[in-house]
Amino acid sequence: MSNKHAHLIQAIFTDPVSGNLHWREVESLLRHLSADVEPLSGARLRVRLNGFEGILHRPHHSNVLDRQAIHHLREFLARARVTPSLYEAGGA
Repeated sequence: MSNKHAHLIQAIFTDPVSGNLHWREVESLLRHLSADVEPLSGARLRVRLNGFEGILHRPHHSNVLDRQAIHHLREFLARARVTPSLYEAGGA
């Protein structure tokens, strides 16, 4: 995993939640993790990763995720077993 993706995972799981995560970086991370991303209506996406399926939302009027979207992304990644400790330990 590149340092860029490892740092992004750290930022997603850091408290307080950052208000400066760009959607294109999240998309790049999902592609790197081999997630299956399927567009749905509007800004919704169905994402399948490590046997877990969830719905994520692209930002509407910006390319930056708000805090609520980051919390949702964090919950999705945690359920899909993508955590900072996994990548700190060299698990991927």
